[in-house]
Amino acid sequence: MAKDPVCNMNVDEKKAKYTSDINGQKVYFCRSECKETFDKNPSEYKY
Repeated sequence: MAKDPVCNMNVDEKKAKYTSDINGQKVYFCRSECKETFDKNPSEYKY
């Protein structure tokens, strides 16, 4: 399980609908709002 960096929920990598690729690292999100928040400022989440 991966952890959504925005809300800290566990996310199953195999079923995740929302992902971002940051510096070659895949980041998983539980919902589109978390992905949008992250994509605006990844450095806020230490990426």
